[in-house]
Amino acid sequence: MTKIQLNKPILICLYGFPGSGKSFFARNLANYVQIAHLDADRIRGELFKTPRFDAQENAVIFHLMNYLAETLLSAGVSVIYDANALRIGQRHRLRQLAAHHRADYLLVWLQIDTDSAYVRTQRRDRRTYDDKFAQPHVKESFTRQLSNMQNPGDEQYLVVSGKHAFVTQKSALMNRLYQMGLISSETVQKNVAKPELVNLVPNPTGGRVDLSRRNISII
Repeated sequence: MTKIQLNKPILICLYGFPGSGKSFFARNLANYVQIAHLDADRIRGELFKTPRFDAQENAVIFHLMNYLAETLLSAGVSVIYDANALRIGQRHRLRQLAAHHRADYLLVWLQIDTDSAYVRTQRRDRRTYDDKFAQPHVKESFTRQLSNMQNPGDEQYLVVSGKHAFVTQKSALMNRLYQMGLISSETVQKNVAKPELVNLVPNPTGGRVDLSRRNISII
């Protein structure tokens, strides 16, 4: 499959509860768009045999993520920054990083209710790519991470449902990329989910519809 080429580099950052589907979204996006997928969980898993997920370890991961993002953007390569951009200050620095390399910036907020998100963290399948290196959570650590999150205020962002299938998530993103001038209208038309056609003429062999009472005209 030929991947979508963007008109200029972009840095896409992610925000959302643990279990909101950030890695799922990032992985699938990288399969459709010519973009480098920087996966913080995978980097952590490769660097640390037994990750602690503490502040010191996080500092190492984000330093490396930022270095890689800067290297790629400077080479004109788009990046999806697959790490939870929890804090306003962190997102501000990422916007500055994109601007410094004349790349566009987009924050994608994957929204889901807290109960569903927590249940997902308890059902992680370590055999799958998305879950293999994800942080394990108990209720206390899940709640603590939520308390550290700072929701976007006056920032520009795109809201995507963490419960929707990727085909729907992709449609929302394609529309936003078109508005930003990064893809053509033809690309949008090819990659936006279209509603299924409704069959207005019932099956006469179904036995449940009285066709004599249906007078439908399509002009």
